[in-house]
Amino acid sequence: MNQENSTLEPFDVSAPTNRTLNLDALRSFVAICETGSFRRAAVRVNRSPSAISLQMRKLEDLLGTQLLHRDARHVSLTEHGDILLGVARRLLGISDEAMALFQGSPLEGRLRLAAPHDLGISLVPRLLRRLAETHPGIVVDVRLDTSESVKQKLTDGAVNVALFNDIVPSTINAQDLFSEPLKWLMREGGRAIEHDPLPIAVADVGCAWRDAALQALQEADMPYRIAYSSDTSMGQVAALRADLAVSALPLSLADRDLVEVPAAYGMPSLPKTHIRLADDGSEIAKVFAALATMDFPDHV
Repeated sequence: MNQENSTLEPFDVSAPTNRTLNLDALRSFVAICETGSFRRAAVRVNRSPSAISLQMRKLEDLLGTQLLHRDARHVSLTEHGDILLGVARRLLGISDEAMALFQGSPLEGRLRLAAPHDLGISLVPRLLRRLAETHPGIVVDVRLDTSESVKQKLTDGAVNVALFNDIVPSTINAQDLFSEPLKWLMREGGRAIEHDPLPIAVADVGCAWRDAALQALQEADMPYRIAYSSDTSMGQVAALRADLAVSALPLSLADRDLVEVPAAYGMPSLPKTHIRLADDGSEIAKVFAALATMDFPDHV
């Protein structure tokens, strides 16, 4: 989650010092930070969105500071919220470790997971953290590659679970976890869009977003050149922020600095991108799939 720029004010030290942070509220707070949504956080912690909202108000009252910025589309951390996030994760980790000593899951074994680099950075770490909390006896091997290679690893039996991005109907049996539009993004006020041929930033060969971008440009007969290539979307974002190129990326990556290319430039339309999960049907894979499904309850 992105932080808002603001001057960091001190906490209210006049508040009573014998008050205690509520672990359930902290768990809800972390869930909001990791899912970016009160609704998804509510599903994860098995509460209603209104109950989550009430918890956050009480937590902010307790600490005497605002923790979250909310608007119609985004939830972002304040600077105090960012401080609390690290503390909350440590406190919850200690609590979960203590509970696991007495109530740990009996399921043990080795889970082999494959994912593209982007999901390996954004989605996989929080899922593995939750897996360690609920099933501490499971050891995980993670392999990062392109989405096409990830799917092939599952087909070959090299992994138990495959997480991947896709833009067309899946060639393997998989469930949709989340979908959102791909959009042409550029730096706010940038000039790269005016160059001819059009400089674009793409991921490595085998990335669904790369394929969608190149196909759209070719079908529109729009001249382009690959000006920047990276194995992660963050690399593409860096190129956009430097105004070196435009790129086809998920709409959720748009922010104050990165905006959609204006319609006046006539960029071709792009499909939706889907995060999908496939597994080999083993018990250990089903446990991981259930955790992933909790983060994306709508399957849209």
